Amino acid sequence: MPASATLAIDAKAKALQEAGADVISFGTGEPDFPTPARIVEAAVAACRDPKSHHYTPTAGLPALREAIAQKTQRDSGYAVVASQVLVTNGAKHALGNAFATLLDPGDEVLITAPYWTTYPESVVLAGGVPVIVPTDEASGFTTTPEQLATFASDRTKVLLFVSPSNPTGTVCSRKAMAEIGRTAAERGWWVVTDEIYEHLVYDGAKQHSLPVVVPELAERCIVVNGVSKTFAMTGWRVGWMIGPQPVIAAATNLQSQETSNVSNVAQFAALAALSDDTDSVMAMHEAFDRRRRRIHALLNEIPGVTCTNPLGAFYAFPSLIGVLGRSLRGRRARSTLELAEIVLDEVNVAFVPGEAFGAPGYARFSYALSDDDLERGISRFAALVAEAKD
Repeated sequence: MPASATLAIDAKAKALQEAGADVISFGTGEPDFPTPARIVEAAVAACRDPKSHHYTPTAGLPALREAIAQKTQRDSGYAVVASQVLVTNGAKHALGNAFATLLDPGDEVLITAPYWTTYPESVVLAGGVPVIVPTDEASGFTTTPEQLATFASDRTKVLLFVSPSNPTGTVCSRKAMAEIGRTAAERGWWVVTDEIYEHLVYDGAKQHSLPVVVPELAERCIVVNGVSKTFAMTGWRVGWMIGPQPVIAAATNLQSQETSNVSNVAQFAALAALSDDTDSVMAMHEAFDRRRRRIHALLNEIPGVTCTNPLGAFYAFPSLIGVLGRSLRGRRARSTLELAEIVLDEVNVAFVPGEAFGAPGYARFSYALSDDDLERGISRFAALVAEAKD
C-alpha cells in the first residue's frame, strides 16, 4: 500500500524547510490558521479536570454525540439522534470504519475520479474493490446516473459521494445530487457521503446533504464529517460518522477493538467548537474566498495552464498538460508526477500531482496558506514555466 501522496509531498517540503530552504507548499490540506482560542481553552480546562483523565465510552462523550446530532440538524436539516453518531479519530477513521462495517470481500465501491487519495485505499483495506468512475473538466468533474450505471455491477455495494470535492473544489447541485441519490436508492446501494468541507462554499454555491435531498436513502446512508477543516483542528483528530443505528452499533464494536475512544481532551475541544459562535469560521471563510479568487486568476495567466473555478473546499485543480514535455532548466517532465519533482527541486514550490487523485495531467494546489506565500509561490512557478523551451 502506498503512503498518502499528500502527506508525502508535505513531508518532503518540510524536510527541505528544516534544511534551510525557502519552500512554499501548496500540498497539504489543512487550514493555516490556529485553532480558535476558545476551543484551546476548553481543552486546557479538560486537561486540568481529573475526570478527563480516563476512558470515555467508545462511541464518544454523550454530550459531544448530542452536540453533533444537534449541529447536523442545524446546519444541514438532517434530523438524527445521538445514538446514530460515532465519534472517530478524524474523518479518515470514520471512512475506514464505514467501509469495514459495510463491505464483504469482493464488494465493489463506486468512486468518481478525481478522488481524494485515501478513498480507494480505505476500500482495499476493508476487502472491497474500488471501481473508478472517471469525470472530466468538461463536465465540471461531475458524474451522472447514466455514467454510474455503466460502471456498476451485481457486486456494487456502495457509492462514495463527496461535495464539496477534494481535490477539484466541485460543489454538486441539488438537482444533480437528487438524481444520483435516487439512483442509489432504486438500486439498493449504500452511500457513504463525505461532508467535511460543508461550510467552505463560495460564489453563491449551496451545500446540500444527500439524505436530506433524498430522504428514502437515509436508512442506507452514512455521513462522514468532523471539526478539522471548519475549525482549523486537523491535528486534534476528531471526526464522526452518522448512520442507521445498527451500522453505528457495529462500527462502535469495531472501534472498541481498534482504538477505543478518541482522546478525551480532544473531544472536549470539539464540544466547544460545536457549541459556540462561528465568528472565527467566517473569518477563515473570507480569507479562503479571497485566496481562491486570486489563485484561480494567477494560474490561468500561466501559458499552458488552465484552471476551472473551484466553488468549494480550499483547492484549485488546474490542468498542467500544456506544460508537460517542455524543457524546464534542462529537464523534461512526461507526467505531473515528474513535473512536481522538478518544480520542487528548481524553485522550492510544492504541489500534489494529479496521479495521486486518479487524474494525470492535473495538480492540486491548496490555497490554505498565507496571501503572501500564495503570491510568491505561484510567481515562482510561473517564472519557471516562462523559461520553458520546446
